[in-house]
Amino acid sequence: MTTTLGTSPTDLAGKIITPDDRRYPLLRSTYTTTGRPAAVVLAESAADVASALRLAREQQLPLAVRSGGHGLSGSATNNGGLVIDLSEMRRVDVLDRDARLVRVEAGARWAQVAQALAPHGLAISSGDHGNVGVGGLATAGGIGWLVRHYGLTVDHVRAVEVVLPDGTQVRADPVNDPDLLWVMRGAGAGAGIAVAFEIEATELRDVGFAQLVARVDPAGETLQGWSDVMAQAPRELSTKVILASHGTTPLAVITAVVASDNPATIQQALQPLLGIGEVTVQQAHIVPYTDLVSTAHLHRNTGQMPSTTTNGLLTDITPDAARALVTAATGPDPALIQLRSLGGAAGDPDPAATAFTHRHQETLVIASMFPPHDRPALSAVWDTLAPHTDGAYVNFESAPDDTTFTRAYPGPTGTRVRELWKRYDPDSILHRPPSTSETPPSGSPSSSR
Repeated sequence: MTTTLGTSPTDLAGKIITPDDRRYPLLRSTYTTTGRPAAVVLAESAADVASALRLAREQQLPLAVRSGGHGLSGSATNNGGLVIDLSEMRRVDVLDRDARLVRVEAGARWAQVAQALAPHGLAISSGDHGNVGVGGLATAGGIGWLVRHYGLTVDHVRAVEVVLPDGTQVRADPVNDPDLLWVMRGAGAGAGIAVAFEIEATELRDVGFAQLVARVDPAGETLQGWSDVMAQAPRELSTKVILASHGTTPLAVITAVVASDNPATIQQALQPLLGIGEVTVQQAHIVPYTDLVSTAHLHRNTGQMPSTTTNGLLTDITPDAARALVTAATGPDPALIQLRSLGGAAGDPDPAATAFTHRHQETLVIASMFPPHDRPALSAVWDTLAPHTDGAYVNFESAPDDTTFTRAYPGPTGTRVRELWKRYDPDSILHRPPSTSETPPSGSPSSSR
């Protein structure tokens, strides 16, 4: 169904992109989803965001908010509604070099942030791709290349500038509205639209970067070995593993980042990984941090990567969990399996300090499928993995629902998130309110939990 936009506010003149605009094809979609919104508002300020919110309310349009559009759920676009696009709001400023405090607008991409901070010898651990937008990641978690050294992105957010659903512009910090700051650090999507963050960066220029490929045995002992190494690893070391199907024997493609430019430190951190199995390829370099979230990653999102994804957190890779991972990657309809190391600094905060409460888990496991495979196919694979998981990360879920909410925000955390979403967004402008039921809906990819 086609929706026609009514009268537009004068203060948004020239900023509203409709289907007859030549820019519309490059703005209507996200990375995973092709959308057909009635209009996209290219907001340039918090006032523009407030005006766009008012427009959506007055014309009763479904609303989507986009910082980068790289999210797997595709929720940053819609059909027949309004999209508030923050990509014009991308300033990065060093507020206090001695305190390493920077201000980053929500529409910046992490490649742009890394590039802007590099001359100052600073970095922020973000996602692992330069095209990811700041807003979507910095309100949900942020499991990046430096996660064991730096922690999650939300752990270092010191203040957030927010436009609430009623159009009010506020600053959330430990003194001014600490409840809003709490929910914006991990569950911000349902409370308000973040337009800028104050983040404490870390001192960093160059890092050790290594890629290894190891054969994975059917029992998954290679994966257990990787898990054991990471449990004892220095905090400078963070890793990502992709299980690539190679017949019945998958390969573990390991990317390792060491938050140091000291060759001896890098070598010492990487050496134990060589003992996890038959390592067939290995490369190691010292590179600028900007190479990891490169400006070469920047691209338009046009729905070019349709996919179905779900995830879970592992406290430990047990023998049963290891076999389930191998099965998921090598079955008749194999999934792309990614493992991301946690622990280290990611486990330091009190679980109640932010809305991202998962602090004892050691690994994030992500399962993805691509057309022609769909959600039922992924569900069949995920059923073998779900019993081993303990929680989930909201940003790696392509079909978020009440079950996802319960896994991402368990127990008292979920109760508090629900209460704050209701307080700041009583009309549910930004997010469908989660039910209080713990019963997974039929067909959910994690319904076996």
